[in-house]
Amino acid sequence: MGGLLEVKDLTVQRGGIAVLSGVGFTLDAGAALILRGANGSGKTTLLRTVAGLQPPMAGTVRVAPDAIAYAAHADGVKAVLTVAENLRFWAGVYGSVAIEDALAAFDLGGLAERPAQALSAGQKRRLGLARLIVTGRPVWVLDEPTVSLDRAAVGLFASAVQAHLAAGGAALIATHIDLGIDAAELDVTPCRAIATTAQGVFDEAFR
Repeated sequence: MGGLLEVKDLTVQRGGIAVLSGVGFTLDAGAALILRGANGSGKTTLLRTVAGLQPPMAGTVRVAPDAIAYAAHADGVKAVLTVAENLRFWAGVYGSVAIEDALAAFDLGGLAERPAQALSAGQKRRLGLARLIVTGRPVWVLDEPTVSLDRAAVGLFASAVQAHLAAGGAALIATHIDLGIDAAELDVTPCRAIATTAQGVFDEAFR
């Protein structure tokens, strides 16, 4: 496999209906790809399929086992734990040990001992994104990661992505904003599928 992530002729579905078809791209080490498209165009479905959370209808996703760290709209924060305890929990899950880089990257050092339930929405979002760093995984797949972030926090996120790329990682990001990072773009609009491509699924449902 040439890149860290290779997607070839992919068709993805939502509720048994194909929403995107013929999607293909390769992400090499150090590269980022920004997904563009209107709300409801299939970006989230594509990301979930790439991340292995749902099977494709057709095509292939080639990526090394346990290479993807996925972050969507939920922050994955445990309310009763402190910021530091949340990161230590996830570090343990992913076999990592240090959380200092994650705290620093998202300016969470001063909040390390604060319970997550006492954080603002933006602070919780920063904590959820900091989890990406402790995973140690090379491919970040991110769905609208800047929701609830102010301008300064968006800058922190963009810097974290740049550092990840500089270290040989890759990132696939669905976002409507300009992150100011060097990245290719893929507009999914031309890949919108025709509903009849899932006719076999409809037939199956009514047998």
